[in-house]
Amino acid sequence: MSIPPPPGHQQPRDPFGPPPANRPQGALDHGLNSPYGPVGRPYGTPVSVNALAVAALVLGVLCFLPAAGLVLGLIALRQIRRSGQSGRGMAIAGSVLSSAGIALWAVLLSTGAASEVWEGFKDTARGNESLSLEKGDCFDAPGGLEGDTLDVDRVPCRGGHDGEVFAVVTLPGGPFPGDARITDVADEKCYALQDQYAMDTWAMPADVDVYYLMPSRESWRFGDRAITCLFGNAEAGAGLTGSLRGDPTTLDTHQVVFLSTANALDAALYEEPEKTPEEDLAAHRAWAAQVHDVLGEQIEALRAHPWPARARTPVADLVADLEDARTEWKRASTAGDAGTYHAHYGKAYGSVDGLATVTARKALGLAATPPAPGEGEREESEAQV
Repeated sequence: MSIPPPPGHQQPRDPFGPPPANRPQGALDHGLNSPYGPVGRPYGTPVSVNALAVAALVLGVLCFLPAAGLVLGLIALRQIRRSGQSGRGMAIAGSVLSSAGIALWAVLLSTGAASEVWEGFKDTARGNESLSLEKGDCFDAPGGLEGDTLDVDRVPCRGGHDGEVFAVVTLPGGPFPGDARITDVADEKCYALQDQYAMDTWAMPADVDVYYLMPSRESWRFGDRAITCLFGNAEAGAGLTGSLRGDPTTLDTHQVVFLSTANALDAALYEEPEKTPEEDLAAHRAWAAQVHDVLGEQIEALRAHPWPARARTPVADLVADLEDARTEWKRASTAGDAGTYHAHYGKAYGSVDGLATVTARKALGLAATPPAPGEGEREESEAQV
């Protein structure tokens, strides 16, 4: 039965306005049980967004797991209808994009394009593997050491292999510096580091060259900053056998001291001016003075070291020869003309790497056959990752 309203004129009540003064306490919190009916949502209160709708849109845009994006989109639409949440547009968009992604993957799989994409990904991954090569690693390069090297396989150094890493130089970050600049750095750094890894230059095979793996413009984008300095065989199709490493990890203390002095002298001799004494006598005199000073330092190092009994006399004989060479370099540094310079120059070289050097090397268990002229001048080669 209906109860008529009380007499008198009354204004209709605003359903979102404040309740009458006699409204029971707590009616705002429990509107469904209130005698005044359900309390509506105040104007401007935000509506929550369905989380599955957001996930469906993200998967649809990225085209990642499109089937999952489609399923999430359909579930989100169902939840939105029941709960009144927002996000219907995102759920629809995610479902549509995921459907398109499923169709695209179907086309790729049916035409074989996916296989090409996967091969490209594997090539990139293999190219980045060279970034993990470390000093002392030996490897095979199926594509060879010349040109672009995209794939390397580590192998034991005791067997045959294409290359052996003797140093890794890390370049600073920033924009790609260009192939020419990286090559210049590789020339400078790798040749300076090779004798630290293979200290006995007399033991280096004549057919070994210095190579380096350099970052390409493409690998630079993936963070490749490594110049990998390595030894390889100069003959096409030929490789290396056994490790070329000869440093403090494989040599004894006496061998290291002897080779350090020999290499310091070789480095000084390598700085000989390009012009002849007739063209630039002053430059040659300055160089002769430098060799004289380096010889003095190395003679003192040889004298100060406690050599084993078997090597004492051979090393003493070598020191005597080096003293004679030092005297001739001193005279060459003060020569008044090119003819006089050549005379002292020839005598000085005659006392370097002579019979006393061979005898001392034999006593210390080092290579005793001098390299043929020009063997120590290995031409650089390069490869790009």
